[in-house]
Amino acid sequence: MNHMRQMIILKDISLITCIVQKGVADDIVKAAMEVGAQGATIYYARGMGVRERLGIVGVAVDVEKEVLNIVVANEQVDLVFEKMFLAGKLDTPGMGFMYVTPLLKAATYIPQEILEKISENCGE
Repeated sequence: MNHMRQMIILKDISLITCIVQKGVADDIVKAAMEVGAQGATIYYARGMGVRERLGIVGVAVDVEKEVLNIVVANEQVDLVFEKMFLAGKLDTPGMGFMYVTPLLKAATYIPQEILEKISENCGE
């Protein structure tokens, strides 16, 4: 069977990166997915120099981290970012750090029925 290969390019998207203490990532991903994120990539990392920079007496900051990457549409980014911030309790000293990076483009396999829904929502 001759199968035509097609690359679907996603634009108007951003990457939310969230660096948190080990063991916190699952709650943050769950909160992000509840407001529309499609999924996340989680990996482990080590932080360095965090304790010294915080300058907060009595706050033990674990050097082992979980890093979450979540790609979202630009119109979702503020809501997902806020929910992740709250779920990760990032308003607490030493809990973590997060940021948004605009992406020029991304590509992956997207099922036809999802493409049709996206087209309908865009009014095409």
